[in-house]
Amino acid sequence: MRADGADALASPADSDQALWEQAAGGDVTAFGKLFSRHAGAVWNYAYRLTGSWSVAEDLTSSTFLSAWRRLGEVTLVNDSARPWLYAVTSNLARREQRRLGRFSGALSRLPRGGAVRDHAEDVARQVDAGRRLRVVLDAVATLPRAERRAVELCLLGDLSTAEASAVLGIAEASVRARISRARSRLRGVLQDTTPTGLTTEEL
Repeated sequence: MRADGADALASPADSDQALWEQAAGGDVTAFGKLFSRHAGAVWNYAYRLTGSWSVAEDLTSSTFLSAWRRLGEVTLVNDSARPWLYAVTSNLARREQRRLGRFSGALSRLPRGGAVRDHAEDVARQVDAGRRLRVVLDAVATLPRAERRAVELCLLGDLSTAEASAVLGIAEASVRARISRARSRLRGVLQDTTPTGLTTEEL
């Protein structure tokens, strides 16, 4: 679900662009408004990219820390901070996944201990949802890089094709073409899988 309503209703003085410029001038309150406006969407996007609640929280914090540090360097897309924030989040997520891959490889070489499994119902539900989301993320990871970036921004991140074209620096028609090719590939991989948050109908 897109969360652009607040942006569309914001007055020019309270737009992302205005708040960004105020924050770049040192206005912490303006940056706090940007955080409140977009943090939920960034967390949701990070979760869809990683399938981990805790990693999504870390990525959200890192994304806004990066935003704070680079306020004076960034030009917003269509006066909205969200496309740039999503681009930062996806870059951080890929870096985190590489790190976790190396860590998992190291753990796999250790002797197995006698860890006690937690059978709590809420934990089981979270694990099941995470596994179903992982099916989607694994399928997305098989896409060619250009298609994967378009999917991350438009299907997982819920950006418009116009916003994604600005982030990727390509024509909007090219974004649509990449999404179309990716959908065909993903349907073939996912088949009847319908994970939480992204169904085969949505692909």
